[in-house]
Amino acid sequence: MLRIYTTVIDFIRSASPIIAQIGRHDRDLTRQFRRASVSVALNLAEGQSLRGGSRRLRYLTALGSATEVRACLDVAEALGYIQNLSPNIVDDLNKIQATLYKLSR
Repeated sequence: MLRIYTTVIDFIRSASPIIAQIGRHDRDLTRQFRRASVSVALNLAEGQSLRGGSRRLRYLTALGSATEVRACLDVAEALGYIQNLSPNIVDDLNKIQATLYKLSR
């Protein structure tokens, strides 16, 4: 198992209260955030068991979902649903995206 997988799971755990906070304002954005977060973890896990182009495709999908998670946070912040994201959340998401970018190359 790649170490970044643990970071992804920790990110999801840390983001859970944020997802709940967004849910008080926007159920659709909450569902999108949750689906994208889960997609990062599942595609990363699936990619670890594959080889070649299939592996790369799963990592690219995970990267796309991580980018979607970032967009969900940006939109929620822009709409005033959340404020002052924890630097740890942002750092973890940056690390996840950077690692997935490297894995997908």
